[in-house]
Amino acid sequence: MSQPVVLITGAARRIGAEISRCLHAQGYHLVLHYHHSEQQARELADSLNQSRPDSVRLLQQDLTRLDDINAMADRALGCFGRVSALVNNASAFYPSQFGDITPAQWLELSATNAAAPLLLSQALFPSLKKERGSIINMVDIHATNGLRHHLPYSMAKNALATLTRGLAAELAPHVRVNGIAPGPIIWPEHELNEEQKRRVLGSVPMGRLGTPREIAETAAFLLNGPEYLTGQIIALDGGRSCQSLPEA
Repeated sequence: MSQPVVLITGAARRIGAEISRCLHAQGYHLVLHYHHSEQQARELADSLNQSRPDSVRLLQQDLTRLDDINAMADRALGCFGRVSALVNNASAFYPSQFGDITPAQWLELSATNAAAPLLLSQALFPSLKKERGSIINMVDIHATNGLRHHLPYSMAKNALATLTRGLAAELAPHVRVNGIAPGPIIWPEHELNEEQKRRVLGSVPMGRLGTPREIAETAAFLLNGPEYLTGQIIALDGGRSCQSLPEA
């Protein structure tokens, strides 16, 4: 089997599913991780396997169970015998008002957004090194300054940004590590009112939401692109992070 194998966490829905479709169309074999979204994961895998038989396998795991991450990596390696690339896409995301933040919220947000990517990268490193592979971490444009009412989430994404740059230095020249920092792509599952949506779009110079397909295309570029490209986090945000400050 010559096709590269990619493990995508949080692959069943939304951005993860689009990354899966895009990479599968480029010839990758996929190991699709999911937690609760079993039906969506099976439907996605069945659809992709119909177009290319036995090219997609499923892997269920609660990423907050950090003691089980090494076993999860072993199961991923057992699907096709190797892992050539890792896309750390899975993410818990919800508001947490300061003053009411609980240890359980911190543990869930930090585990899914930072600790699990670290431990998965470590467990899969021997295979990634042998494959001269690549890791992509899904960061966030709010990782640096934080998102209002999302302090634990922002802290965890900041840690993931640090992990991206740190791993790039530690794993070079054998494994490349890069990140994608999405801006507004899909409206969050917790409801925003129309005024909130208007304000978000007003802060984006491109004047629209990004699309999951644009995230997937960026992931494909990072996996297939220049071998000299590592340690970078691409802000895919329609220019939101680089617009000028308003005049006084």
